[in-house]
Amino acid sequence: MIRLVATDLDGTLLCGDGTLSPRTLRALGRVADAGAEVVLVTARPPRFVDALAERFGLSGTALCSNGALVYDITSRTVLTARTLPVESARRTARTLSVLLPGVEFAIETGHKVVFTPGFRVPMPEDASAQFAVSGVEELWSADVPIVKLLARSTRFDADAMLTAAREAAGALARFTHSGGTGLLEISAPGVTKAAALATHCRDRAITAAEVVAFGDMPNDLDVLRWAGAGYAVANAHPDVLAAVPRHTTSNDEHGVATVLERHFG
Repeated sequence: MIRLVATDLDGTLLCGDGTLSPRTLRALGRVADAGAEVVLVTARPPRFVDALAERFGLSGTALCSNGALVYDITSRTVLTARTLPVESARRTARTLSVLLPGVEFAIETGHKVVFTPGFRVPMPEDASAQFAVSGVEELWSADVPIVKLLARSTRFDADAMLTAAREAAGALARFTHSGGTGLLEISAPGVTKAAALATHCRDRAITAAEVVAFGDMPNDLDVLRWAGAGYAVANAHPDVLAAVPRHTTSNDEHGVATVLERHFG
């Protein structure tokens, strides 16, 4: 019996244009009608979830920023937060600057992004939440919670950055990526989507065997492995497709809905 559906957003639940298809919305409705819970498990911060909820009528819980924030969508409240200490962020940035010459940094707070001049923030829809500082040292004096430290490079791809960062600074922070070009996502040690989901389920006496999960990127792998049934969409990262035995169709082919329709009629 499935009691909880955990799904990533971009590249998984959402179509390529960032929308939810009518078929997917109907499938999510069937999950709710059956008394099961839908949890959004995403690298996105709460403000993106708010915009999606307003447009498509979503409610419930979102595990945002790769599990660093537990967010109640209905009340727009952050229930718990696990942030990266400033000194850990500073040491991590110093290490990556040597390891990946030319890398630039930003801080995601959950409500805004504070970034260095060379950090490209390619999200015009989020312009009101973007604030530039003069240099990397000013990031550490910004007096904001570090939900995620972001490292961007125009010289290295995200897979190469991830491998190098884990080897050089794995004790300082948790590293992953969600498909952004040359973009590395850095959280406090122990922060993962799977850890946040496991806690959420434990509080509700839901076992991993009662969870079905969906994802497409390396930051989804721990969730897909933890859940009783983890599905990679067809457009997933090659490492995810290789590591996860269950596959479904792509996000633009309603891959999540395809599986949910089998389980929930």
